[in-house]
Amino acid sequence: MSIRKLCPLLLCLTFFVRPHLLAQHGFVHTSGANVVDGDGKPLMLRGTNIGNWLEPEGYMFHFDGGPQSPSEIEALTTELIGPQKSEAFWKQWRETYITQADIDRIHAMGFNSVRLPFHWKFFDADNAEGFRIVDRLVQWARKDGVYVILDLHCAPGGQTGTNIDDSQGYPWLYTDTDAQARTIAVWRRIAKHYAHEPIILGYDLLNEPIPHFPQLQQYNKDLEPLYKRLVAAVREVDPNHMLILGGAQWDSNFKVFGPPFDKNVMYTFHKYWTATDVSVIQEYLDYRDKYHVPIWLGESGENKDEWIAAFTKTLEENHVGWCYWPYKKMDATSSPVTFDRPEHWDAVVKLAAMAPGTGNAEKRIAARPSPEEAQAIFDDLLKKVQFSGERVNDGYLRALGLTPPAK
Repeated sequence: MSIRKLCPLLLCLTFFVRPHLLAQHGFVHTSGANVVDGDGKPLMLRGTNIGNWLEPEGYMFHFDGGPQSPSEIEALTTELIGPQKSEAFWKQWRETYITQADIDRIHAMGFNSVRLPFHWKFFDADNAEGFRIVDRLVQWARKDGVYVILDLHCAPGGQTGTNIDDSQGYPWLYTDTDAQARTIAVWRRIAKHYAHEPIILGYDLLNEPIPHFPQLQQYNKDLEPLYKRLVAAVREVDPNHMLILGGAQWDSNFKVFGPPFDKNVMYTFHKYWTATDVSVIQEYLDYRDKYHVPIWLGESGENKDEWIAAFTKTLEENHVGWCYWPYKKMDATSSPVTFDRPEHWDAVVKLAAMAPGTGNAEKRIAARPSPEEAQAIFDDLLKKVQFSGERVNDGYLRALGLTPPAK
């Protein structure tokens, strides 16, 4: 057959090949119930969450009974060191908390992926700060061959109504059309920017939507329709990346899902403080087997090494990739890396535990460190979180089946 006659035939055959398969060449994607790399080889995800970087959480600062959400924590730093210095502190925090040295170490430890939880405010415009931060992370990750999963931890309006999404005490995302529009715009903006970047593995569209609180389960029915709108927006600009959908009730309830509605989708669940045997994940295995789609543990951890080792063994025996929470914490053993409390940190913790609000201003002013003392404390915190000031928890890494880096 002549080339001239062959070309129309090839064009016709190309037309009938599923477009998502053509688009995904070189990108991590799904293949039946498996995740495969850009060459189609099976990929077992072994990851760590780089939390507390773009969405601070109070418990990781030991603010027990105090501020927990990003906005509450930022309000505390503003109270202690003033608006301008607080803003400067958080900018430096984002420059310091994760660096290329951290990604190099994550790779050396044996992790092949990181999940990046982020606040929507860092991607509210095409030139927003989040793009500069993630662009830099992508360069580091590409050098080491570490895949990046982008996780919308704090959605506009709030998908949980709790501290973890920086909401106003209620998950308004499910009823507020403006919040939904902003969420769709954020993901469309991100997907357009990273559509052709294969080191980004996929987009985790909503972290832990809808708590287990009985009053909020009325929104279970609204979750999958919202996911469909988010997926449609992403697919308008990005045919390449895997999309990741978490169940209701903190990513635990898959009963809200019908059949998969995208050709390149993975379903994620989170599990903390449960038993470690296969019964804990059986319902997710059943969903995988029924619909032939991958499942993935997006978060777990915050436990003893023995628990981590047992649960990891269960996951790997059942071919389930994992991503433990978090990569590092202050003064802790339940993470790969830890750093010391700053000097005089107890003074900040004590103030954080007091009743908040201007109605308690006199008591809080009497108990607080001076602005100069507070500034020294936060300056020391920025030193403590630097790569050179951290320590590796060898036992935790061994529990994951990974190798502590050479001293």
